[in-house]
Amino acid sequence: MILYTLNRIRKYYFILIELFCSFIQKVDLNIKSIKYGKNCKFIGYTTFYKTAHSQITISEKCTFNSTTEWNLLGCNKRCIISTLTPNACIQIGSDCGFSGVTIGAFNCIKIGNQCIIGANVTITDSDWHPIHPNNRHNGDIKTSPVIIGDNVFIGANSIILKGSIIGKNSVIGAGSVVSGNIPENTIAAGNPCKIIRKIE
Repeated sequence: MILYTLNRIRKYYFILIELFCSFIQKVDLNIKSIKYGKNCKFIGYTTFYKTAHSQITISEKCTFNSTTEWNLLGCNKRCIISTLTPNACIQIGSDCGFSGVTIGAFNCIKIGNQCIIGANVTITDSDWHPIHPNNRHNGDIKTSPVIIGDNVFIGANSIILKGSIIGKNSVIGAGSVVSGNIPENTIAAGNPCKIIRKIE
């Protein structure tokens, strides 16, 4: 009985947190001219950084979790969504879920509909710094778009690097590092991420 009562209290506590955070977050999105669809939810505060003239678009029914309590797998940071150049774009499809995710775009990152992006995943379309040591501080950064298809599940603590394309319905195992093309309807995992088998 005590456990039941505690769980009910926890449930209503999270509902209140979600309502409050979503209200504050949507005010922030409107100030920053970030487009978002209906029924988007924000648990905790998501950091949105939008460079002038860039675009961030979020479709309807997306959920962003930035609290350690909501995701029992272990969300160790808030969601951070950023565009770093004037021409950068981030497009997020409908009914997607994110927990402690970092998305950083210098070029373009597109995420399809109904994607599940696990705790602490990083998605980036750039190396952030040049690879060659002589050029590492000059800001000449290589970029390549990232495309994630519909209904993709990316496991916790994975890293999606520049130029990656993940086909629809595919699953990326936890802790993977993706830097290439993962076909649709595929299970892939590892560092570097390799195809394990097709989803029949």
